[in-house]
Amino acid sequence: DAGAGPDWRYRDAGTGIVCGRSEGLALASLRMFEQGAFSRDPRDPLRADAERLAHLDLETLSAGFQTGADNPLTGLEGRLALLNALGCVAAEDREGFARADAARPGGLFDALAARANDQQAIRGAHILGLLLEKLGAIWPGRHEIAGISLGDCWRHPALRRADATNSYVPFHKLSQWMSYSLCEPLEQAGFTVSDVDGLTGLAEYRNGGLFLDHGVIVPRDDALLSRAHQVGDPAIVAWRALTIALLDRLAGPVRERLGVSAEAFPLARLLEGGTWAAGRAIAAEKRPGGGPPLTIVADGTVF
Repeated sequence: DAGAGPDWRYRDAGTGIVCGRSEGLALASLRMFEQGAFSRDPRDPLRADAERLAHLDLETLSAGFQTGADNPLTGLEGRLALLNALGCVAAEDREGFARADAARPGGLFDALAARANDQQAIRGAHILGLLLEKLGAIWPGRHEIAGISLGDCWRHPALRRADATNSYVPFHKLSQWMSYSLCEPLEQAGFTVSDVDGLTGLAEYRNGGLFLDHGVIVPRDDALLSRAHQVGDPAIVAWRALTIALLDRLAGPVRERLGVSAEAFPLARLLEGGTWAAGRAIAAEKRPGGGPPLTIVADGTVF
């Protein structure tokens, strides 16, 4: 999932549902999976194979997402590049992605299971660590140190130091979202996921938009809200960093108001049912189409 843009919609033939944004992307992806779009074996559609992902073409992906001149999807080519790169990385790393009969992204389950302790517990940070280690190479155009892609990490001028490794602000929005999303299926498979709050909040335009739209974060220059930005622009890096810091500060008062503990109400619940949903709601009130308060040039690989 990454921002779909305000105009794209998915029309589900089976249910008649018409939806856009995250829900539309999820439904379209599910239907493609059910139809075997990611499987190399037509007789076994419910799988995703490295070989198939590496050779997936734009026509297939466009048809699956129902895109066209009258239904544009932001970052379609970027999404295809990610899927192709995922297929190539999985095929090259047999140890990390191996399944019984082929290299598949699902092989990461075995790698995660191997990191569980004697009580079948997996720490949230270990989930993220494995995703960053195994999937880092799929993200395009990222900064590198010693030939290793840093993923969703960006420089800010306030952090310029002699040591280049300390000049980056790490966000890993999509990788952390994936980590949160893996908690429930891992628990359903018999594992306990511990220390979920070892992950951070998600630095994206719904959580961050909530703070901008409510005046918690105020731009020093009003023109910031009227021009387009690259994801690595200092103002965007600062806004995303503030978003993470403010989410941490917001979690405590919300738990106190609800009368719940951090264990019963981890940060993931604040994000899913609170700040993300509220960010979307206030965006819909303030702007036609519910777009974010900031315009960011998106390629489908960051947000």
